[in-house]
Amino acid sequence: MALISSHGQEKKSFVSCDKKLQASLRPDETKNRQLSLFHPFLCNNETEQKRLSNSIEFWDSVPRYSISRQAMIKMRDKNGNLPLLELEFEYGQVKFSVCIQATQIKGKDKEGNPTTIAYYPSSNEELVEEALRKLAVDQEQGFYINEKPVSKSGVSFSLYQLREELKRSGHSRSLEEIKLSLNILSRSSIQIVSTTQKSRAFAYSTYLPVVAGVSRSDIESDPNSKWVVHFHPLVTDSIEKLSYRQFNYDQLMSHTTQLARWLHKQLIQKYTQASITTPFRMNYSTIKRDSAMLSNYKRERKAHEACDLAMKELVKNRVLVKFNPVVETGLRGKFLDVVYTLIPSPGFVAEVKAANKRKKELSTGQ
Repeated sequence: MALISSHGQEKKSFVSCDKKLQASLRPDETKNRQLSLFHPFLCNNETEQKRLSNSIEFWDSVPRYSISRQAMIKMRDKNGNLPLLELEFEYGQVKFSVCIQATQIKGKDKEGNPTTIAYYPSSNEELVEEALRKLAVDQEQGFYINEKPVSKSGVSFSLYQLREELKRSGHSRSLEEIKLSLNILSRSSIQIVSTTQKSRAFAYSTYLPVVAGVSRSDIESDPNSKWVVHFHPLVTDSIEKLSYRQFNYDQLMSHTTQLARWLHKQLIQKYTQASITTPFRMNYSTIKRDSAMLSNYKRERKAHEACDLAMKELVKNRVLVKFNPVVETGLRGKFLDVVYTLIPSPGFVAEVKAANKRKKELSTGQ
């Protein structure tokens, strides 16, 4: 997949949203062919429709939310700063490097004095982005703007809607917590560079290039005052190229561990021929490298336990029927790897088949 670059064109854009901006989306930007293909899902009824959303093929494989808030506390220097976060992962047998720059957020120290604290986007921001994309697939809320040289996509919403969506999916957040996440997403930058392709394609932008909000007085007078966000350029690129897959969003959001959500997304994107008779295999080493979530553990045994716990959650939430881990060892019993054999649930197999059918219809224009 070719990457695109925004070159940070809209990088510093957490702004107050006036009435003109709220009304600035034209009908052709909220109702067009790209959105008409992004919105509907292949399902049996309206109840199933409400459980579905879209997974973005490349963007959702980038380890962009791998550092927990707890880990950040240990990583900050005495002034509250965080270093550039550099990670590596593979996608489609192509190697990529990721560089994430934390953002400084104004706050208060333990004594109540004004200070600034650095944040990387973490699991809180991951959940907010998933909820925003869920709102975008609802009619009249998502938008796509076909402009040159860079098209844009995003969603118009109220903080109340976003809070209720997070609550509905089992991840309640206060309005202040939601606004903090939006602030972090709008100001943290991420650079993704191919390290094996000769062209060294890259993407560079903040997570949400534009976040336009309303003031506290606007919210007090009208809780439904609209905010607008623009999605990362790679999400827009996926909408343009139809490189997304429908999936069970409610099931994904039911996982309590971030690694379980990451594993679920990997199965959605890679296990496209899911079958009870054809298990899927994943290596612990691959999970550790591409999720970047297991390197925070000081002891390898604890990382193994976290991986097993995430697998057990996939069984509990009926993504898998079971999993079988096999430890690979070398000379003198030295640990080499763990190979997980995953048996999908009938429900997951059915959802993959529906996603495949929808994908075929999108590609053939039916």
